[in-house]
Amino acid sequence: MHPSRFAVNCSILFTELPLLERAQAARAAGFDAVEFWWPFPDAVPSDSDVDRFVASVRDAGVQLVGLNFFAGDMPGGDRGTVSWPERSHEFRDNVDVVVDIGRRLGCRAFNALYGNRVAGVDPDTQDNLAVENLALAARAVEGIDGVVLLEAVSGSEAYPLKLAADAIRVLDRVEQDTGATNLRFLLDAYHLSVNGDDVDAVLHNHLARTGHVQIADAPGRGEPGTGSLDIPGFLGRLDDAGYTGWVALEYKPTTARTIDSLGWLTPEQSTTGRAMAHGTGSELA
Repeated sequence: MHPSRFAVNCSILFTELPLLERAQAARAAGFDAVEFWWPFPDAVPSDSDVDRFVASVRDAGVQLVGLNFFAGDMPGGDRGTVSWPERSHEFRDNVDVVVDIGRRLGCRAFNALYGNRVAGVDPDTQDNLAVENLALAARAVEGIDGVVLLEAVSGSEAYPLKLAADAIRVLDRVEQDTGATNLRFLLDAYHLSVNGDDVDAVLHNHLARTGHVQIADAPGRGEPGTGSLDIPGFLGRLDDAGYTGWVALEYKPTTARTIDSLGWLTPEQSTTGRAMAHGTGSELA
């Protein structure tokens, strides 16, 4: 895997630092690209909060390659507002903010978490709403040559998209019902593996629909080498299949300092790997 292909998810790595310092930490560790979950508590943050976030990424000299739409209270168990009738307006209000950040930072990939099933709400009603909202988001980001990403997620029984096929069916329906064509599958090897999907089969069958890739080991969601997944093998097969997009590190470091969780990268894979091999990287001490 070429060094320039790895991005760091700064919402789950470098969390020992304030959010606005994480892009710089990723750059200091040797990475050129970062991604974030929605980095604000509200769907529509203040202009000054957005400006500070944009400046933190720009000043770090890294490329923002992925950004989530507002997904509700993630620590509290929410997993998106796309299909949530009561909070759909928050998703729609959030779209313009996402597009603005994407335009200012050159980001072109935007992850829309589908949302949990809501007690007392007809699943068909939620699914119909999701089609409307995904198409709305796709039309909005199309103006900056962006794509909307959709993923299968583990860890939430109420989240209905658990396998790649579940997400692909939604993408197919959005395209068929609305004509939107700028939606892609986010292949998260960790979530798919935990949910029992065949990741190699997913790669074989859905590479053409894949717009972004994320990795973590399982069980535990730690860095590669802390679980039982063959991450190096998967990355090799990803290359062999012709994938040329980003691979984001979206794991929970098992070390107190994120920098110490990066030793799994080989010198051939990353400048970070070379730094680890030579005992450098102390700027984050």
